[in-house]
Amino acid sequence: MTLFPRTLLWRSVLLIALVLVVAQVVWLEISRLTERAPRARQAAQQIVSVVNLTRAALITADPSKRIALLDDLSQQEGIQVYPGRPDERLAPLPDRPFLQLVESDLKRQLGPDTRLATSRDGVRGVWVSFGIDDDEYWVFLPRARLDRADPLRWIGWGALVLALAIIGAYLIVSRVNQPLRALTRAASQVGRGQTPAPVTETGPSEIRTLARAFNQMTEDLERLGEERALLLAGVSHDLRTPLSRIRLGLEMLDEKGDAALKAGMVQDIEDIDAALNQFLDFARVNEGEAAVADGDLNAIARSVCERSARAGTPVVFRPGALPPLPLRPHAFQRMLANLIDNALRHGGTGVEVTTAAADGRAVVEVLDGGPGIPPEQVEHMLQPFTRMDSARSGSGTGLGLAIVERIARLHGGAVRLLPRAKGGLCARVELPLQTQNQPPRPGAGKINFRA
Repeated sequence: MTLFPRTLLWRSVLLIALVLVVAQVVWLEISRLTERAPRARQAAQQIVSVVNLTRAALITADPSKRIALLDDLSQQEGIQVYPGRPDERLAPLPDRPFLQLVESDLKRQLGPDTRLATSRDGVRGVWVSFGIDDDEYWVFLPRARLDRADPLRWIGWGALVLALAIIGAYLIVSRVNQPLRALTRAASQVGRGQTPAPVTETGPSEIRTLARAFNQMTEDLERLGEERALLLAGVSHDLRTPLSRIRLGLEMLDEKGDAALKAGMVQDIEDIDAALNQFLDFARVNEGEAAVADGDLNAIARSVCERSARAGTPVVFRPGALPPLPLRPHAFQRMLANLIDNALRHGGTGVEVTTAAADGRAVVEVLDGGPGIPPEQVEHMLQPFTRMDSARSGSGTGLGLAIVERIARLHGGAVRLLPRAKGGLCARVELPLQTQNQPPRPGAGKINFRA
């Protein structure tokens, strides 16, 4: 699991926020370097003025009034004067370029013997020494004389500007992201074989161009699908007409004709007709039928099993409890019919159909006792026009499982071909359970359908 966002919206907002933070940090550093020297000169000039005025006042004042003068300076200006002592403790001046510039200016204006300290005898502040005759004195000033005025205010304004910029970036990127989300939804519909509504062509010119190209692609795909369906319908009609004439001619043959030859030709005609039906089924999987919101999967499976039993092929149906599902009934019937026909063709008798709900999915399984499919060929067998060369091969077009896979994908599900422990194949169709708050329809136990 990664903390880096996956969506384009939040990646863009995060990138813009990082750029703004870096830009503000760089701007603050440039401002600090640019203002360092002028601020140091200004602070040094203020300190020099205070020291000169204090020294002048002490020199010119009546000695009896010096104490009162020092009290006035302390109360009104925050300036305190202390005599120097041999045992005084001075903290070393911090290694800061700003303080070094201030100290250099003080020595240049007040004399090379001037000392600057930020702590004297444990009292923190601005301490500047000066001399009167042979005596040394210290002027104590509040630390505010050296500190930048209202630093928190500038940090607050910077944070406010950054927050407003991030909000603006979010609004801008979200407007760009909206048409992209619409394109994503439409592309998902195309992937499921559906025809989406045209995407609104709004936003920046690049997004409008992309939406226009997508809409044109969708129209082209729809037109190609219609042309394909029309072509297949025409081919089917043109082929079935001569096939019907051949079948009629065979029925009119003299009874003295070769019965085996006649039966073989009839079987060939039926195979061709079945192949045509599979071609049409494969081409029309995604066409024409709307999904039913509360489809009954068990009812559909039961009807397919009953129809198979009426045709003389026994099927065992074991329904499980399932909630209503969004289904295309006719397409789902065609899918189950293909699976059952495939199982009966290659597995003989003993075909079973089961339904169940497990792990948030509706599961339909068609079980047979045939030779099965090797695991390495499972994916290949779901491709169109694919047939095995082993015992499961035979007549057909190789479209049966491909039709099953397309119909399952149309319902948002998937097909898995699994080997059975006792031999045979388990064709499992898994569909997402999208309606889990509705009560399940109960199964009816084991049901045998026989002709």
